[in-house]
Amino acid sequence: MTARDGLPHAPMLALDDPSWTTLHCASGDARGIPALLAQLDGAAEDSWDCEPWQSLWSALCHRGAVYDASFAAVPHVVALLAQAPERATLSHFLLPASIELARAAHDAAIPDHLIDGYVTALARLPLLAGLVATPDWNEPMCSAALAATAAATGQHAVAALLLEADDIGAVLAWLRAG
Repeated sequence: MTARDGLPHAPMLALDDPSWTTLHCASGDARGIPALLAQLDGAAEDSWDCEPWQSLWSALCHRGAVYDASFAAVPHVVALLAQAPERATLSHFLLPASIELARAAHDAAIPDHLIDGYVTALARLPLLAGLVATPDWNEPMCSAALAATAAATGQHAVAALLLEADDIGAVLAWLRAG
């Protein structure tokens, strides 16, 4: 059990496991993914294209496509969020949510040896979102956490709406006018 969310740790493919070389990502084999995941420990996110997040996005959820390495990476992203919630970034929520939406949209198969870790990591997201939420979150951060919660609970349409709505106020105004 973790001290922060009370849920079991998601089983993860160790970053030094040679199996990463048998997994695939957008650029081919996933041998570089563990190094990118290791760089997340302590990484800030000042914009969408900062490293290592940008490289992870390009490799794991490229143009709506996901790969077996995507499912192996999600438990690591969620574990880092659980370990240091004060350093939560948009991508801690958006990358797992986007991977889950792409998986559902394309009915992508999760390899048997990665299912438990992936599903357990997703199950942790709603509780972690609540634990790391702060009153000073801006609209994008709140929307990202809500989208991750929706994706993790199978509410894919809600998650997609939250991810697509750049301006929630404008969406509400449009809905009220209609």
